[in-house]
Amino acid sequence: MADISRRGFLRASACSPLIGLAGRVRMALAKPTDIRIEDLTFSFEEFLYRAPYKFGGVPVDRATIINVNVVVRTRDGKTAKGFGSMPMGNVWSFPSREMPYNTTLSAMKTLAERIAKITSNYKEFGHPIDLNATLEPEYLKAAAEVSKELKLAEPVPKLCTQVTASAFDAAIHDAFGKAHNRSCYQTYGRDLLSNDLSHYLNRDFKGEYPDRYILPQPKPSIAMFHSVGGSDVVPDSELKDRINDGLPETLAEWIKFNGLTHIKIKLQGEDLNWDIERTVNIDRIATETRPKTDWKYCVDFNERCPNVEYVLEYLRKVKEKTPVGFNRILYLEQPTARDLKANRQNVMHEAAKLRPVVIDESLTDLESLLLAREMGYTGVALKACKGQSHAVLMAAAARKYRMFLTVQDLTCPGASLIHSVGIATHVPGVAGIEANSRQYMPAANKPWEKRFPGLFVVKDGTLRTASLNRKGLSAID
Repeated sequence: MADISRRGFLRASACSPLIGLAGRVRMALAKPTDIRIEDLTFSFEEFLYRAPYKFGGVPVDRATIINVNVVVRTRDGKTAKGFGSMPMGNVWSFPSREMPYNTTLSAMKTLAERIAKITSNYKEFGHPIDLNATLEPEYLKAAAEVSKELKLAEPVPKLCTQVTASAFDAAIHDAFGKAHNRSCYQTYGRDLLSNDLSHYLNRDFKGEYPDRYILPQPKPSIAMFHSVGGSDVVPDSELKDRINDGLPETLAEWIKFNGLTHIKIKLQGEDLNWDIERTVNIDRIATETRPKTDWKYCVDFNERCPNVEYVLEYLRKVKEKTPVGFNRILYLEQPTARDLKANRQNVMHEAAKLRPVVIDESLTDLESLLLAREMGYTGVALKACKGQSHAVLMAAAARKYRMFLTVQDLTCPGASLIHSVGIATHVPGVAGIEANSRQYMPAANKPWEKRFPGLFVVKDGTLRTASLNRKGLSAID
């Protein structure tokens, strides 16, 4: 199996502007299929959650969605429109103890304006992955400038910049697919890409293109993880006041309503007893409600665990209290702090012997993936909110290095959920997808239900993807 250490990767990066998206990508032979951006507009939508969603110790009760429209032109004059949409997700991508919600959201909105201007002003031709590789360093510079100009207490993180830019990247991929009358997932071969994967990743990928790791057609279905947030009702006794909007309000009600088979368990990472009892209770209710189901769980600490010993003790105690429930844990997600370089002591080798340990918040580029592997992480969470280009490249890297794969959410509604499911169903080996906008932001999904019933009306815990056969990213014709 081909491999490269993070140290070797860094040495290669110093010698080449093509590695790690750190500099402008040298365009190879021009292709007539390349596109340039002719027009770009964006807007925001605001939604309130039907109930707060608590993760990482913070309850979230609202979302701002950014919607991006582009027009692109090929070298031979063909034009096409593209659309991208994504929640801004500032609580997740820009967590801060120093700045309130509105401050970080305002910074992201300001950055979105800069990203729109940078993208609109770039008039070179290329494949969407090449355009993103060229523009991302400029987006990061803009983020640094916004941080300074707004006098932010903490600078805008790279992850936050990627989330802010993701709808722009999605719109460009969408338009590119439509310009060539194909699904986006049929545009990642040598016929349309001038550069092979080694230009974006490392020498392990010499001569390979993303289509080696991406399916041209979606899998017909995929398991859906139902998220149980930190403040969600687990036993019925926790329900104090009903919302009475016609949707489920307890875990047992959700299990029956959606025919659930997979559950994502959000834990605190700061209260071991609470985390253990929460897991045991969820397993008990799942078993009582659907006793014949082959349950699968994802355990997400949202980087709150102080160290791997906490994780190991959690697993040991859960196994003691519910051996069956322990066996149902499919993987662990980002147990400790996202800054891997600053927390090299938080290695996951022992935990990974028990269950795959997945990198999520830490994953912003190939360097972070390689560092995570050195530290014992064995899996990768792909996310549409980090950008389509990022998802394609990290999917290739994860599959090359034989890592566990899953696709996670950012409470993505509407077009952003379709985008997210598209990634999950075109990457072989993905264990399942989180899709929680139906729980917390159902109003944002309403306009999409009749057009994509298999994605927005769930009855057997599974998302049906027959509708993901359209051009571009499939959301809008």
